[in-house]
Amino acid sequence: MQSPTIPARSRRFLVTAAATLALIAGSLTGATSAQAASPYERGPAPTTAILDAGRGPFATAQQSVSRLGVSGFGGGVIYYPTSTAEGTFGAVAISPGYTASWSSISWLGPRIASHGFVVIGIETNSTLDQPASRGNQLLAALDYLTRSSSVRSRIDASRLAVAGHSMGGGGSLEAAKDRPSLQAAVPLAPWNLTKSWSGLRVPTLIIGGESDSIASVSAHSIPFYNSIPAATEKAYLELNNASHFFPQTTNNPTARQAVAWLKRFVDDDTRYDQFICPGPSGLAISDYRNTCPLS
Repeated sequence: MQSPTIPARSRRFLVTAAATLALIAGSLTGATSAQAASPYERGPAPTTAILDAGRGPFATAQQSVSRLGVSGFGGGVIYYPTSTAEGTFGAVAISPGYTASWSSISWLGPRIASHGFVVIGIETNSTLDQPASRGNQLLAALDYLTRSSSVRSRIDASRLAVAGHSMGGGGSLEAAKDRPSLQAAVPLAPWNLTKSWSGLRVPTLIIGGESDSIASVSAHSIPFYNSIPAATEKAYLELNNASHFFPQTTNNPTARQAVAWLKRFVDDDTRYDQFICPGPSGLAISDYRNTCPLS
């Protein structure tokens, strides 16, 4: 049986309430701290330079997962911080796209893990699997990570997220819909025949490519974003002139926003608000939208 979890919005309320109480207590004792830190903060105060570096502040290791030793997905690769001094970490499962293997977007594994996450990049049961199947496989991979994997003791099972490219991005939407206890979803150039996600409650960052001719932003990313309720924290980043395959090449806008989103909503780390609201701008960005409630 899955352990009960506190929904993301409720957890953020509790963290904010705790911070308020700490401020009151601090004022009574003469403390000058402006805000109590989230208990899930991991790593130094963020900067653009840190987020754009090839690796974050945590050293990482990796291990392969054979498809013969798991059920519900096709194995993959786990990346994890080697340090245990910070306690447990949140975890992220990531799916590749249609006809692709994990190697097509594998740069994301160590990049995200080095900011303080356990990441599993999955191989799908079949490279032809559709988004709904990929969503189920992402959830199976998270269950494996938290219940059976050799790194399960490093993971806080209440702080989990999903991501994916193309049909894997569509799968991450499916997973977030099916398991609202997830803390974040990051679909990249997502493809899905379902256009309405009005039931989605998981904080979701969608990243699309302006010149995507396979999952065009006008038919996929933007309708997906618009259909997510305003009460659900959400953002949409569109990369200037980017094709459908932008996640298959190392790029800083994708990594910067994905890490910031995961840190903010999986780790409840408000130090990353600055990267989300008002959000990124510049020549690499053709559009950015978000609801900006955050606190």
